[in-house]
Amino acid sequence: MRTYGEESREFKFQIMELHYKDNVSVKMLSEKFGIHHNTIYGWRNEYEKYGEEAFVGSGRQRPADAELRKLKKENEYLRMQVELLKKVAAYQAKKESEKE
Repeated sequence: MRTYGEESREFKFQIMELHYKDNVSVKMLSEKFGIHHNTIYGWRNEYEKYGEEAFVGSGRQRPADAELRKLKKENEYLRMQVELLKKVAAYQAKKESEKE
């Protein structure tokens, strides 16, 4: 087996193409490329789950995950603005009632 190495996204897609389109077994791929069969099974699981969005790499997010994170952050910001506006409105209402 090879020593630990970070394979490229394209390489992983090529392995999946050989596995699915050319019906090459995981065992054969493991022997041919010197990659542990558990690694290939992990790639296969990720490919089956995410398809073309698989293998995004360390520290990166899939587009759907990035969009969700952005929306959650925006939602939290808007909630804080609403709370601030409620406090300002209550303060102004209190000041108005004190004037009368």
